[in-house]
Amino acid sequence: MGSRRRTIRRTAAVLAVLAAGAVVLAALNSGTRHGHLDPRSADPTGSRAVAELLKERGVTTRVVTTAREAADATGPRTTLLVTDPDRLGAGQRSAIRSAIDLSGGRTVLLAPGDHSLSDLSPGVRTEGDAGSDDLDPRCTLPAATSAGRAGTGGDLRYTTALPGATACYPSGGHPTLLVLPTGTTGGDTVLLGSETILLNESLAEQGNASLALQLLGSRPDLVWYLPSLADSDPGTGPGEQDKSLLELIPAGWSWALLQLFLAAALAALWRARRLGPLVTEKLPVAIRASEATEGRARLYRKAGARDRAATVLRAATRERLAALVGVPPTRAHEPAALIPAVSARLTGEPRDVAALLFGTAPSDDAALVALADHLDTLEREVRTS
Repeated sequence: MGSRRRTIRRTAAVLAVLAAGAVVLAALNSGTRHGHLDPRSADPTGSRAVAELLKERGVTTRVVTTAREAADATGPRTTLLVTDPDRLGAGQRSAIRSAIDLSGGRTVLLAPGDHSLSDLSPGVRTEGDAGSDDLDPRCTLPAATSAGRAGTGGDLRYTTALPGATACYPSGGHPTLLVLPTGTTGGDTVLLGSETILLNESLAEQGNASLALQLLGSRPDLVWYLPSLADSDPGTGPGEQDKSLLELIPAGWSWALLQLFLAAALAALWRARRLGPLVTEKLPVAIRASEATEGRARLYRKAGARDRAATVLRAATRERLAALVGVPPTRAHEPAALIPAVSARLTGEPRDVAALLFGTAPSDDAALVALADHLDTLEREVRTS
């Protein structure tokens, strides 16, 4: 008993160490892993690659998480990137709209839908999804013509009747990239229908890198606005209803759960592995076979299980008779093989061998006792024949 407790304690200690290590690794990794479209993230859906390229070209990137910070940081030398405009509430959209009108810089709205376009870019509406991922520029915008074919499709298209708008990368007659002049001289607003050109996993494809660098690097300062839940008005953003459970788990904890699962699996395999031959254990009390049989009989009687008792009696008799008459053990319970062989060994008065060995269950205890006696007589006669 003591050795078993020591084993349990050792197992618990090992699992505790593994769990602590998993939590520490998750905490360390959480500092380097960030979210979707985050310029600090090296994940496939992060945007660290484009931020590093911009840094090499002298563009400073600043990450903000509130609309007030974003609006305060804008100016003529600034590009403001709003990564999720549809998440913004009315107050946040108003602050960003004021920055668009007054800053004199560039504002890039990433895949804005009709929910946010009414405030951030009046006069523009969506026209459904683009049918192709990679599109040709087909416009005179210098950034688009030098970049060439790029992954601006696969998401939203736009339409507008505003004067001075430059429409690029059309799909089905509607652009996926719009450049709109603002009221302040030198300022403009870029509506980009797809996030593909900013993702690490697709930056090197087609002209994505060139287009991203020219759209975000036209000014020396880039304000990268990642709207947070705390900065959203409750119930105003439709995007919150689309988040899955896994997306709501903080960064790093998914790795901790995975490591805990692997640790538990390894511990289970370790404990389940047989390290040697089976060891027989002496029972504290020796029970005679006759006592075990009698005890089982009492249980059958208490439960009224005459059918089960009769089945056990007949099965045991069939196996013993099969050995006596030369029937293979595998066919001992087949009437066609056993009954003719047993009948051939009987020399006395005729018996209904089929009813004895394969009949129905007794109706009462007396019938069960009679069945046992008949089976015993049948076996004794075959044995002595």
